Amino acid sequence: MGARVIMVASGKGGTGKSTVAVLTAGRLAARGRRVLLVELDSGLRSVDYIAGVYGKTVYDVEDVFSGRCAAGKAIVESPLYPDLYVISAPYSGGRVRAAALQVFAERAKPVFDDIVLDTAAGMGAPFEAAAAVADRALLVITPDPVALRDGHIVCDALAAGGLQDIRLVINRVPPRLDGCGIRDLDECIDTVGAQLIGVVPESAEVRAAGATGTALAQKSTAYRVFDAIAARLCGEQVPLIVR
Repeated sequence: MGARVIMVASGKGGTGKSTVAVLTAGRLAARGRRVLLVELDSGLRSVDYIAGVYGKTVYDVEDVFSGRCAAGKAIVESPLYPDLYVISAPYSGGRVRAAALQVFAERAKPVFDDIVLDTAAGMGAPFEAAAAVADRALLVITPDPVALRDGHIVCDALAAGGLQDIRLVINRVPPRLDGCGIRDLDECIDTVGAQLIGVVPESAEVRAAGATGTALAQKSTAYRVFDAIAARLCGEQVPLIVR
């Protein structure tokens, strides 16, 4: 059957989508799975920092899609997460073509267990290309009215395009929701209309992982949260919210 393809999307920018993509992919790899993380957000590259491969990449996803290099030359293994392999987006320029992504995914499926596509925020070309090849979507939101509204729009677009397996990750959840403009997390789930798969508390450690490319401490709540998300993606029955 080959690898399953998981796209990670968000309606608005600033939800921590790329950090969620890397940390989830890292925990999938830790479960003995061979994981390829493909960054599709051309011009707004960040996955190389988060995955710890900054300065190690020579080619990017645009080089692969345009035929300037073989995929193997663009793939770099993360030093932070063994068995997680990364293809970065270009620093500037380039565009994601659905047909090229389809061909690439079909060639990569026999080699990997999971292919994780980190899309750009919103519903532009990277989103549309990823949706055309994905088996499952992780929709990342933050607990605020704008993110909920945009998340609902994205969820509806994915469902209208035929992708039914859509899971919700609520990221950057503060200890109290006072002042967030929402009542509770149930409002997030009901508004977006996707099944919840993870709640990531606001934490300095997750922010550091996203900003500096450091692995989460194994004893941290954030580590257990992402480990639980990976477990649920693998079909295991574990608690939705880890404290």
